[in-house]
Amino acid sequence: MTVSTPVVEGRAIVQDYNVPGSLFTGSKVVRALNGIDFAVEKGKTLAIVGESGSGKSTLARIIALIDAPSEGELRIDGELADIRRRRPTPALRSKVQMVFQNPYGSLNPRQKVGDVLMEPLIINTDYPATERRDRAEAMLKKVDLQPEHFNRYPHMFSGGQRQRIAIARALMLNPALLVLDEPVSALDLSVQAQVLNLLSDLQEEFELTYVFVSHDLSVVRYIADDVMVISKGVAVEQGSREALFANPQHPYTQSLFAATPVTDVEAIRARVARRKAARLSHPV
Repeated sequence: MTVSTPVVEGRAIVQDYNVPGSLFTGSKVVRALNGIDFAVEKGKTLAIVGESGSGKSTLARIIALIDAPSEGELRIDGELADIRRRRPTPALRSKVQMVFQNPYGSLNPRQKVGDVLMEPLIINTDYPATERRDRAEAMLKKVDLQPEHFNRYPHMFSGGQRQRIAIARALMLNPALLVLDEPVSALDLSVQAQVLNLLSDLQEEFELTYVFVSHDLSVVRYIADDVMVISKGVAVEQGSREALFANPQHPYTQSLFAATPVTDVEAIRARVARRKAARLSHPV
């Protein structure tokens, strides 16, 4: 039996921050992550859950090659990604893209949508202008927007549409891995369902791998294959979605699940199914 190489793998990931002291106290080191191990196979989704301040977004930024870990080893498609010692190559950087919680904050309000989408191609490829535009317009269609949106500005779109634009931008370089940091938490429930449906469709079409950070357990239960629970920088429990939700083992996981209001996942599934049926019956 052939064992495939994980798309992303972390071993003993540690992240320390130096906190300056005051006149009467010395500086100290705060450990945000303490020995995190994980691996995500191609086409799968790992959800990272935990309370605010648990370290989940810190880990997401390390996986997305934004921050370097203090210790440990990160591999993307088997390649060591050690940005502490050297800058990632364009090829490595293009394999990993990130989608943030607030799409309006991550989109340049002075750039038209078409320019937002073409910018990664301008920086990382030698495609001519006509091909860049064709690819950007095609990607707009992939995220259920239209070519006429190409020349509009971000403020002219709803929150859900702006998140679609952010997802489209992340896909322009054909990445293997998307790191999604609370990508639907700022959206209304019905819009969440639409974006989750979109992410599911894109994952299937492009064989994408997701690392999905969320505090919403109903969203995690819908989209994840595996779940990692983080508390105070430590991965206290990991396992398949089915196993974790059916029988959480660690006391922190049990308390987190018990204390977190969970929106009925079936309501999300129903909205997704209705929207998908409508798209199939009324193709654009």
